[in-house]
Parts: sequence; C-alpha cells; structure tokens
Amino acid sequence: MKLTIIETGLAPAAIRDRFPSYPEMFAQMFAGVDAGIVCETVSLVKGAALPDPARLEAVLYTGSPAGVYDDEPWMAPLMDFIRAGAQAKCPQLGICFGHQVMAQALGGNVVKSDKGWGVGAHTYEIAALPGWRGGAAPAQMRVGVSHQDQVVAVPPGADVIAHSDFTEFAGLSYAGFPAISFQCHPEFEADFLAALYTARRGQSLSEDLADAAVASLQEENDRRFLAQWLASFLRETAGPAKA
Repeated sequence: MKLTIIETGLAPAAIRDRFPSYPEMFAQMFAGVDAGIVCETVSLVKGAALPDPARLEAVLYTGSPAGVYDDEPWMAPLMDFIRAGAQAKCPQLGICFGHQVMAQALGGNVVKSDKGWGVGAHTYEIAALPGWRGGAAPAQMRVGVSHQDQVVAVPPGADVIAHSDFTEFAGLSYAGFPAISFQCHPEFEADFLAALYTARRGQSLSEDLADAAVASLQEENDRRFLAQWLASFLRETAGPAKA
C-alpha cells in the first residue's frame, strides 16, 4: 500500500544536515514494522501542491515548527484538504503538528499551552480501540515528545485514546472516517531528540529542562509498539489507490 506523507516542517537548521528529513524518518519507521507500506512525500513546506485526497490510499501529516494559528500560505489549504479527506473517508494519521492541525481543521481547538514545553520521554495512559488487533491496548505507552502547542478542545465525534497529566488530549480517534493522531513522535530516534533538545538548551529550553529531557531518553520506550499500531491501522483501513 502507498502512504502519502505531507511534509509540513523541517528540522532546525543547526541539526538538519545530520539527520534524515521527517518523511524519511517515517519511511524508515514503517519499513521496520511493515515492508509493504511504501511512502511518497508531498512537501508543503517546499511549495508542493496538495493532491486530491479522494485518490489516495492513506495520508500522514508530519510535525512542524509552525502552529495552527500561524499565517503560513499552506495552512488554510491543508485544513481544507483534511476536511476533504474526511468526506472522502481517506485514512489519515497525524503526528505532533499533524495531530494538532487535524483537530483544528475538524472542529477542535489548539493553543500554545501555558504548561510550556513538553520534552523528553512522556508516558501516556492508553484506552482500548475498536478493532484493536489481538485484544485490548496496553495500559501505558512511553514515547518522546517535543511540543509547546496542545489540543485543548476535542473535535465533535473524536474520542481520546491517549492522555497524561501534561497532555490531556494526547491521542485522538475519529468517528465517521478512519483517522487517528498522536502528540508524541514515534518516528524520532533518541539521537535526533537529544540533538534537538541540546540545540535548544539555554535558549527556548532551560539548561535543567534540556538535560532532564536528554536523560529521559536512556529509559525504555514504546516507539516500535506505536509504529506497529499505526501500521496496523493503515492495513485495516486503507483501500486501493484510485489513481
């Protein structure tokens, strides 16, 4: 199956040349759990035009330094695309900014949180999902995060599938069309997250917060589990390409 990855952001310039692009990270992540998922990239941030969502098998929206409230030229068209995809019942996945922009486009609300930066490995409480392969979901999931913005109002018809004290709406599942989204970053390897936090150390992140975030990456995480979850969702929901 083909997954169309909508690239909405780039890594910070200071570390960009040392790591794959965000779409490449997702392609590597999925290759590790399901070799049959083939990824293509549509780079909004580099000026590419959005395709017709009704002709796609499935779509994923990446992270971004932008916020849903920013005046980017591609922001409104992207939200229109998300709504059109929902009407066409195209399976959609959102990660970090992707999670936020899906919520905003579909009737929720996203703001820059007064809780400040979420960094390091965060643990979410997980709720069971209908159609979960193999039974109920595990009770918790620990994955790296990097965000200031948060969903503060859930779109109509969406269910909360992951939450924590820091991030109340950390994962959403949508009714009426196949879509799930998460605030965390299963595509980010620990070395990328450490470089990201270190680049912000003493600037947007305090030294203590950056150091604690890097240290948290040494503990076990559930990146592979979430990658398998996302791959299973795609396998269960994606239809044949209509192109």
